[in-house]
Amino acid sequence: MHHHLFRFVAPAVVLGLSLAACGGPAGDEVPVAADDSATVVEYAGTRLSADEVRERIGRLPGRARQALAEPERLEQFVENIAVSELIYTEGKRQGYESEEQIRSQLADLERRLVIQRVMQEYRGQTVSDEEVRAYYDSHQAEFKSDRVHASHILVKEEALANEILAKLDADPASFAGLAKEHSTDRSNAGKGGDLGFFGRGRMVKEFEQAVFALQNDGDISGLVQTRFGYHVIRRDGREDGNIKGFEEASNQIRARLINELRQASTAEFITTLKSKAGYKFDREVLGSLLSAE
Repeated sequence: MHHHLFRFVAPAVVLGLSLAACGGPAGDEVPVAADDSATVVEYAGTRLSADEVRERIGRLPGRARQALAEPERLEQFVENIAVSELIYTEGKRQGYESEEQIRSQLADLERRLVIQRVMQEYRGQTVSDEEVRAYYDSHQAEFKSDRVHASHILVKEEALANEILAKLDADPASFAGLAKEHSTDRSNAGKGGDLGFFGRGRMVKEFEQAVFALQNDGDISGLVQTRFGYHVIRRDGREDGNIKGFEEASNQIRARLINELRQASTAEFITTLKSKAGYKFDREVLGSLLSAE
């Protein structure tokens, strides 16, 4: 619940090699700029122009670009581009590009890039200001700074959870002992399942809804199922707080709504793909594989 040869290649050069690689795949030669701008460095019968350097710098993340404002770092960056090409050429001469491990990694990278490109189509959702405001107005309780003190007993089996509930019905005072004996959340089982005080947004949704719905100290929930298993929750205390203002909450709301839209869109897309492909999953066969191990 609380739940990363050559002796002259210095560490700085190695870092630069990774930066240079961000500019695109290396080849046998760095192509000459069409506008024939001034040459910055020459090597192995080719050259790197000033415009090419500017273009490569432009591909870097903002922080990396800012670091190159220092002459020493800019010089190192350009040298690293040339050295990386020389090393790559040497590697090709030795036939490393044909090694099975490298070809396999390239194939894996291609698959990941293609998958990422497809999924980008399902990450362009936007949420209007009106939708954000409407959510805020209709979910005021989510933006309270209330804190609750609670304890819980977590088990994997529903039958065991029901047994624990029955024992608590007969003897509510046995909660701590039952937590010590049965709870799989060992981070607090020894303390009788005590989770201490926590506010909204700290626990998984189902758990949060259940614990904040308890009206009085000592009240015990029914079974609450989350991805962790089955919980039995007891409220031990509560501190009232203020409601977070709209301006403070708006970014949180927008991110939540966009994430929900993305999840729904992605799920629909994957379901459609599986349906068109005649996707079938045989859990019995899967189970036989697991039992055979």
